[in-house]
Amino acid sequence: MAVTDEAIEKIKGMIVSGTLRPGDRLPKESELAADLGLSRNSLREAVRALSLIRILDVRQGDGTYVTSLDPQLLLEALSFVVDFHRDDTVLEFLAVRRILEPAATAMAASRISEQQLHALTSQLDALGAAPSVEELVACDLEFHRGIVQSSGNSVLCSLLDGLSGPTTRARIWRGLTQEDAVSRTLHEHRAILSALRDRDAEAARSWATVHIASVEQWLRSTL
Repeated sequence: MAVTDEAIEKIKGMIVSGTLRPGDRLPKESELAADLGLSRNSLREAVRALSLIRILDVRQGDGTYVTSLDPQLLLEALSFVVDFHRDDTVLEFLAVRRILEPAATAMAASRISEQQLHALTSQLDALGAAPSVEELVACDLEFHRGIVQSSGNSVLCSLLDGLSGPTTRARIWRGLTQEDAVSRTLHEHRAILSALRDRDAEAARSWATVHIASVEQWLRSTL
């Protein structure tokens, strides 16, 4: 194991064991290096790496702190990595969405508030019957984000938020080239919303699966 990797593992161990908790300030560099049996250089590199993935927060002139470790904060690193996807991995992103998003939609069926249902309905109504592809895709992103947020699971919400970006171009491409893509998407959105309004988790799960799978199936056949 590389020296820096060993240093990262030791700091991680302190956090996992509870020796360091969210919001705690790390001991002075010289003290921590001695306690962990590390050189100050390897400790410094480990701190730099852990700050990049939002585990640690280095505050100039103040010290280094463990962050809140909030899932949304930590999963920002995933979004950064996802931004570097290749076109040939879009199908894989869609496959992961097809696994996770229907589950989130089913969870939302029992938790979504009337106010949130009204907001989703207003979104769809504002689009009208014949929106442009760009308007539809923008609404699609917000529509799904609103539903997933209603699931009450912040980890699931952050994961899906990070995964939705790479599929945006595929959805625009589909809307421009597939004859009935816009009308199908609107129909599927209405069906998902109706299932949520009925508090029917399984119907919501099924329609969310159909909705995502239709994009996946179109892209697979196109490629």
